[in-house]
Amino acid sequence: MQPQLSAELNISDIRGLMESYGEDVWNYAYVITKNAHTADDVAQDVFIKAYQHAASFRGEASMKTWLLKITRNTALSYLKRAFFRRVVLLGERSPEDGLGRMTRDSSSPSAEEEYMEREMADELWKQVIKLPGKYRDPLVLSVHYQLSMEEISVITGLAPGTVKSRIFRAKKKIAAEWKGAKDDE
Repeated sequence: MQPQLSAELNISDIRGLMESYGEDVWNYAYVITKNAHTADDVAQDVFIKAYQHAASFRGEASMKTWLLKITRNTALSYLKRAFFRRVVLLGERSPEDGLGRMTRDSSSPSAEEEYMEREMADELWKQVIKLPGKYRDPLVLSVHYQLSMEEISVITGLAPGTVKSRIFRAKKKIAAEWKGAKDDE
């Protein structure tokens, strides 16, 4: 259920937005900033901005798309600030195994299978984080958030064709890295 947004927001409206989209906003901020503390700050700022600029929401895109666009712009502003130091804390907090849980045929996997699955997901997430932002952002928005090319285009400001080609190239880069990592073992 998508919370309705009017020109005047109250506390319960903001709480509803945070409950519905807080995790998505934080995860996307983390993907961009690569830092859990900065992602916390960005996520907080996103909901403050949504509250302050509720009247500017025109309903042309979904609420999620609007909030993710605010998240992207806010996170990029954080990255541009002079006081920001680039520290990647991959092990501190990661957004729910990155690209989601791989499915198994059995209804209840063993502890070993669960561990191996989590390790593979973590390794894949690390490969995604290493991608240049121009490839990483469209890939995460497509695969993790399951947004359409048009929605990604709105968020990133790129043409839909460019979004599609960057997602393709991102997948190709990850596949090459993944194959290289597996060959080294």
